[in-house]
Amino acid sequence: MPDDGAPAPDPVLAGYRPPSQLVLDKEIDHLDVHCRSLIGLSPFLTMATADADGWPEVSPRGGDPGFVKVLDEHRLALPDRQGNNRLDSLRKVAVNPRVALLFFVPGVEETLKVYGTGELLPADTLDVDLTEFGRAPRSVLLVTVQRAYLQCAKAVMRSGLWDPAARVDRSALPPFGTMIRDHCRLETPLPDDATIRAELALEL
Repeated sequence: MPDDGAPAPDPVLAGYRPPSQLVLDKEIDHLDVHCRSLIGLSPFLTMATADADGWPEVSPRGGDPGFVKVLDEHRLALPDRQGNNRLDSLRKVAVNPRVALLFFVPGVEETLKVYGTGELLPADTLDVDLTEFGRAPRSVLLVTVQRAYLQCAKAVMRSGLWDPAARVDRSALPPFGTMIRDHCRLETPLPDDATIRAELALEL
């Protein structure tokens, strides 16, 4: 323990080289033209939240490209559509407003990280059209942006995420209904995946 009472540096973290100045300087406090362009092309993101005790949640969100609306350089409108009604992320935002978003664009290896605070609003609060698939959202998460930066392509390059040759045939896993039946310890089978998918399509 150092004499000043500060905790000793973690020995694992100490083994990493310091970040370059470029990596440190790329973080900005608003959504510039490049961030806005990427968000406008993005049909998919993951959202991280945490409850009052810090237990985390990560949730996928998707829609047409640009389904998240940039209201200005410090605000985003993220519509919430019909899901499974667990409301895991929204319940956490209600007690801890900190959120983090990771935006993906198919075919683009770079991603965008956005950090800020979220406020849950009724769907008709904002003067912006969030209709998609013929439906208004159930609610809207208004995100006030505090930090944003572009993430380099390394992780997507390593994964081959957008490489058609890396696509996994669905038959590599059991049917979704089988996995859910096992997790729920059900004795009777659930509908086949084609039926499940057709039912999901009615609630997009």
